[in-house]
Amino acid sequence: MSGDARRHAPAAARNREPILAVLREWLPAEGMVLEVASGTGEHAAHFAAALPQLVFQPSDPDPALLASIDAWAEDAANIRPALRLDAAAAEWPVGAVDAMLCINMIHIAPWSAAEGLVRGAAARLSAGAPLILYGPYRRGGAHTAPSNAEFDANLRSRNPAWGVRDLEAVAELAGSEGFGAPELREMPANNLMLRFVRA
Repeated sequence: MSGDARRHAPAAARNREPILAVLREWLPAEGMVLEVASGTGEHAAHFAAALPQLVFQPSDPDPALLASIDAWAEDAANIRPALRLDAAAAEWPVGAVDAMLCINMIHIAPWSAAEGLVRGAAARLSAGAPLILYGPYRRGGAHTAPSNAEFDANLRSRNPAWGVRDLEAVAELAGSEGFGAPELREMPANNLMLRFVRA
């Protein structure tokens, strides 16, 4: 409709149900979930509708996307207004949360964003709380599928600081901030979901 601020990401429509199925197992029974890099806001709206016992706090560094997130969340009682949050920034506009979720960010951002994400999670999650990531990863230094290698090359051509990350490097980064080894879940289209739990 005219004036609708909602943006659409085709990948969100494709992956939201498989992601939700894992979130039903991995998220706490209740509490606050901070989503970092919420993008269009479609995921937050979908997950909030399916998990009404949780409160979702979406965020993104892009002001135009904040408007889209809030438009998607307009009728949701358990989604807070979107926050402008840059994962790499030293200061975040949010305090302690019960879980953190980040979908398809760390490969479309400099490594400093992954460092900031894990550092921010360590500062805001209590013992036993999860940091949940979704996206493509290399394993053992190799891509898991030719399509991921092509995607990686495309990302690096757009910005040399971007690219599909090594699972082992992300696990090492998380470990340096007090998280245990990740629980892994194979996902469609050669993606992985990772759950890091705060020690």
